[in-house]
Amino acid sequence: MSTRTETPTATAPVTEQDSWRGGVVAGLVGGAAMGLLLSVMMTPVIEMAIPALWGLSGGFAGWVVHMVNSAVLGVVFAAVAGVANVGESTGRSAAAGVAYGVVLWVVLAAFVMPIWLGAVGFPEVPPLPNFNLMSLVGHVVYGLVLGAVYPSVRNL
Repeated sequence: MSTRTETPTATAPVTEQDSWRGGVVAGLVGGAAMGLLLSVMMTPVIEMAIPALWGLSGGFAGWVVHMVNSAVLGVVFAAVAGVANVGESTGRSAAAGVAYGVVLWVVLAAFVMPIWLGAVGFPEVPPLPNFNLMSLVGHVVYGLVLGAVYPSVRNL
């Protein structure tokens, strides 16, 4: 006679605390889309200004810095999406992503980047504030793609 013992296994539920991985992935996808636009429409930004923030130069360094920033900002989006409860719906998440992209443009591109570039001695510091419309387009694309991708990857 055999006895069979079953041991229950528990699967840990995915929590909003786990969603940071999805934020990284969605941020990288959004960053790639924005980076392509920067490479075509604002080449000096990706090749000179972005790497200069960290004392670097060249297009490869610009892409690396841009993608790291995109991943980190994707994690911030994941936290905001969790608090605002918009991370499950693609439409709501994409709309939140567009709004997030506009906020990033106003805060980081228009104010922080010119101040930072001036502080590191970059020779071609943009005006303060730097409300460049092509930069706005890039940040909106980043936010839209980030927000649209996030619901599909948030449970990684």
